[in-house]
Amino acid sequence: MKFLALVKKEFHRFFHDPRLITTMLLPGLVIFLLYSVLGEALNTKAEARHYDVYLVGDSAVTRVIAQAATAGGDSVEWRRLGDEEEAMDAVREGKATAVIKFSENFDAAEGGKVEIFYDASNEVSAAFYSLATAALNAYGMRFTVAAQSLTSAETIGMQVLCSILPLLIVTFVFSACMSVTLESVAGEKERGTLATVLVTSVKRSHVALGKIFPLACISMLGALSSFLGTALSMPKLMGLSLNMLGAYGFWNYFLILLLILSVVPLIVSLIAVVSAYSKSVKEASAYTGMLMILSLILSLVATFVPKMGNWTVAIPVLNTVVFMQELLAGALPVWQSLVSAGVNLVLTAALVFVMTKMLSDERIMFGK
Repeated sequence: MKFLALVKKEFHRFFHDPRLITTMLLPGLVIFLLYSVLGEALNTKAEARHYDVYLVGDSAVTRVIAQAATAGGDSVEWRRLGDEEEAMDAVREGKATAVIKFSENFDAAEGGKVEIFYDASNEVSAAFYSLATAALNAYGMRFTVAAQSLTSAETIGMQVLCSILPLLIVTFVFSACMSVTLESVAGEKERGTLATVLVTSVKRSHVALGKIFPLACISMLGALSSFLGTALSMPKLMGLSLNMLGAYGFWNYFLILLLILSVVPLIVSLIAVVSAYSKSVKEASAYTGMLMILSLILSLVATFVPKMGNWTVAIPVLNTVVFMQELLAGALPVWQSLVSAGVNLVLTAALVFVMTKMLSDERIMFGK
């Protein structure tokens, strides 16, 4: 009964404080408004690119394209087209960069036509398209350029959604957990109200669970708000319809939800342990700020380093971001997602045990 009283107390504190409710729901609204307005993305070139391009017809402009690529530190390899459909499939599958077709006697006659087939969702293929069109525009002849992306706009939007959404979710989940946990643990410790609870006969494990369980449930509102806000805004960012969100199956949604449900109590329990160790809210904020930076770094690594491997199941936060990306991409890493969720929950239990021990330590709780 004392455990239920502690849980009720935390829920009462949250639902009777409009500021905390706003803190939970505001991130999703902010993301939705921000990403619905902003439509620009910055692409940085990390290393030299190599372009494998299928060629139909002849033109001196290929030398111009090759020279432009070389000037930028890239390289182009031209291949003669065998079967056109096979070449198109190679571009779609990422085995080739693009297909470029010149009309007959392109260099000899004005008004020639050049066609470029590329994959707009592939960074290298899209870069070649930009390079080729720039070289063609500088060639000094009148001709028609016809470009066609072999990837649908919905596929491009889906890939952007896959890479960015998990990072944003984890970041805003951490923010939501901080906003409620710091005050509940470090705040009560600083004011002395936590000490009042500890001098009673209530079990320390009940106090720990009485803090972490309701705070995790409350933080889940912020997590779901951020998820919905981001998911609904990404199609607007890409100029797509919301129909693309229906491309996933039941198990994709279920496993995504499971990963979120597992990482929220982990973050809450981690912040609770740090808050119990700290002497004030200010000190706890400094420590959790460093933890949030570490969490952000792990999320960025998962976003910008592709194909990290199944070993990531053992790394908290990183496992959530990596396999949420795969689930959003349409893959179904079932055992990886289940193991990741299990690892997060086991670590949560370990942190609850650590907090229980900390609550029993008078030097930590009372500064003795």
